[in-house]
Amino acid sequence: MHLWRSLALLVLTASCAAAQFKVPGANTFGRRRAVRARLVLSHEAAKPGDTVMAGIELTHNPGWHTYWQNSGESGDATKIFWALTNGISPGEIQWPVPEKFVDPTVSLTTYVYHDRAVLLVPMKVASDAPSGTNGLLALVKWLECEQICVPGSNIVRATLTIGNESKLSAETNFFAEAQQRLPSKQLPGSATASWDAPGSAVRPLVINWNAEAKAPDFFPFTNALVIISNKTDVLSTTASNVVLRKLAKRTGDQWPAEVAGLLVREENGKLAGYEVSLPVAGASGADAKISPGSFTQPSKSLFVWLLYAFIGGLILNIMPCVLPVIALKILGFVSQSHQQPARVRTLGLLYTLGVIVSFLALAGIVIGVKAAGQKAGWGMQFGNPQFLAVLSVIVTLVALNLLGVFEITLTGRAMGAAGQASSKHGTAGAFMNGVLATVLATPCSAPFLGAALGFAFVQPPAMIILFFLTLGLGLAAPYLILSWNPKLLKFLPKPGAWMERFKVAMAFPMLATTVWLVSLTPPHYGQRFWWLGMFLVIVALAAWIYGEFVQRGRKHRGVALALALVLLAGGYTYAMDTRLRWRSPVAGTEQSDAFQETPDGIVWQRWSPETVTKYRAEGRPIFVDFTAIWCQVCQVNKLSSIEIDSVRAKLKEINAVALLADYTKLPAIMTTELEKFGRAAVPLVVVYPKDPNRPPVVLPEILTPGIVLKALDEAAK
Repeated sequence: MHLWRSLALLVLTASCAAAQFKVPGANTFGRRRAVRARLVLSHEAAKPGDTVMAGIELTHNPGWHTYWQNSGESGDATKIFWALTNGISPGEIQWPVPEKFVDPTVSLTTYVYHDRAVLLVPMKVASDAPSGTNGLLALVKWLECEQICVPGSNIVRATLTIGNESKLSAETNFFAEAQQRLPSKQLPGSATASWDAPGSAVRPLVINWNAEAKAPDFFPFTNALVIISNKTDVLSTTASNVVLRKLAKRTGDQWPAEVAGLLVREENGKLAGYEVSLPVAGASGADAKISPGSFTQPSKSLFVWLLYAFIGGLILNIMPCVLPVIALKILGFVSQSHQQPARVRTLGLLYTLGVIVSFLALAGIVIGVKAAGQKAGWGMQFGNPQFLAVLSVIVTLVALNLLGVFEITLTGRAMGAAGQASSKHGTAGAFMNGVLATVLATPCSAPFLGAALGFAFVQPPAMIILFFLTLGLGLAAPYLILSWNPKLLKFLPKPGAWMERFKVAMAFPMLATTVWLVSLTPPHYGQRFWWLGMFLVIVALAAWIYGEFVQRGRKHRGVALALALVLLAGGYTYAMDTRLRWRSPVAGTEQSDAFQETPDGIVWQRWSPETVTKYRAEGRPIFVDFTAIWCQVCQVNKLSSIEIDSVRAKLKEINAVALLADYTKLPAIMTTELEKFGRAAVPLVVVYPKDPNRPPVVLPEILTPGIVLKALDEAAK
């Protein structure tokens, strides 16, 4: 009866779990199982005190897989729930060496089993176990995946006789082969682990394996204190030594004293694994071992980091990204300068509220992206082509409104909504000005800002929110101070007819912003990008018809409104959906390893961690520019201090290698590298000295020729 009660409980558990575990897009009704399970025992009969090996064999259909004990960035490990009689108890699962699998559709790395896998479980027969025939049952649950993932399960059973003798089963070869696929506990050579650089929440972990290894890697076991990334950088490999690096993120209240997992290498065309548990040098944090040539992020107090965030936000007000909105602020100051002080203060608070709400929304996005296991970076939305397309339409409408093509009225509907977002100087306009200022500020990185965000992005959610609030207060502070000190506004001229001309003039920086936004789309849409420009022309025509014949006209207003709507609908369908295909960006194209941006420009090579390792080993200085086409500070740095004659000559003189890291589409590998240097945004310019034992030098966000030339001179020593 005990056996059947246990089985009933297991079936009930499985039913409840299946009811709760739903995978989007999965349909299990009528679907044949892609994975099948069976239970095999090493013995037909056993004596009390014996250990019998149980093997759970999982057979996969072609293309399908299940997961290892550490599934990686997705998936779930196979689980076994036993229903056993008194006198038999299961041990821990012995997992065979898995494969490392990178899903090309979602770029997630997991540890999986294909084809056939056997999970071994030792079954201990108690010394006082009663004689007789025993039924062993187990519920095996797994997640089986191909293009979709669906839960799978099976109840498996076998029979074991307990008596006065032991008798092997007919499955000797089955268990011999399964044992060969288990990781070995005898590691060839020796291995050590250390932190490549200290960090409060993220650290690079370096493993030095003194052995010859083809295709080496480290598959970590799960750890309650730390998550070790699945991506592995091979820093160096020789006939007798391998150095691996993986990024580690702390999840507990301290760094672990050791890390455990499998060191793997290719042997005779197969993957062999060796189980290791490695003490980590400097696990407490303060005494972390720093390998030669590693970058060390300076330690600062929380107050200093928050001060950096506030100053960075303050400086954003004068960065080129935000200049179009500053023009609107100036116009707002003029129109408000002679109003009641209470009214001015209210508008100042509403502008600040718009900034704060926007920064809180950005903080929520960052926290959500990180929670989903993805990389988050400052200005990441500018790597999204759909965001660029929508924002270009909004900014175009703002410019057209400033030009007087259409007006904002209390009854304005579709066409008025976007323009009202930033040009109206009432309460809604003040709030939406703050929103627009925030949106346009995100592709910029100011002095102090990059380092502060680099610290914030690896912190817990509450700390990320605190930093974004501080950054927003820095951006809003000048406007807020002026609105609460009316005496500071007395230097402004009195309102008058000139304000209308000034408002029209301010439309041109907005139009320039539109051109800039459209110029960011070719990497995503190729030659199709110009259809976005055509749609903006159609939007402008519809806005003109709306303003001229609906708002200011007296006859046929209904016809004019219908025509404007038809233009918008037709333009969207043909230009955006059919020709631009704005929801379907082009795939990345192969790029040459060496290139020049101008005929006499710097000869660049594509950045990668392997390229840096290669040239460091050769003893050559390395100049690395992390940049993006949407980063205006990056472009200013390039024109003023990088792609200039003196720097080109210096690079040739010291035989330096110039590496370009294009962050336009926010590749995760570059986000990881930015985190390594304590940054969450570009620009980032790093100079590696020719001496590989010396650490790299991080240059300021805003460069001058003197800063770059001095760093290159030092790197050549």
